[in-house]
Amino acid sequence: MPNEVLVVGTVSWQIQEAVSAVVKALEEAFNTKNPIALGEQFATEASWSNAMGTRLDGRAAITESSAPALKGFLSESFARYEITKLLEIVPGVIAVNVVQTPTDAAGTPVDGVWGSALYVIAERPDGWRIVAGQNTAVSAPASPASLA
Repeated sequence: MPNEVLVVGTVSWQIQEAVSAVVKALEEAFNTKNPIALGEQFATEASWSNAMGTRLDGRAAITESSAPALKGFLSESFARYEITKLLEIVPGVIAVNVVQTPTDAAGTPVDGVWGSALYVIAERPDGWRIVAGQNTAVSAPASPASLA
């Protein structure tokens, strides 16, 4: 995580690393167009609203919906995910603000649609997982910090 991350509450470095690993795995799954790996970052009972405003309930629905999108209209879309804020809601539940910067396949920033996402990541029996969240497509910001 970059040094500019705002941490609110008691979020130990171990939890910061665990939450960051979920975000990085989600980024990798998106960029490799792997719907199974993407779905694995969500809790079984997760609630997710994608950038088009569609609410998906449950890991299976998220995975199923992601497959045609990643292989279709998102097949040439890539992004870098940067955590900008961590907010401890209660112990073991962290709200995570993420800026998604459009890139090419090599990771170089390009013109395109940016994303501003909020993930609620919680410690579950099978590890840290996204339990709720929303992704919002936005225009290129004057400054990425303005999306935080």
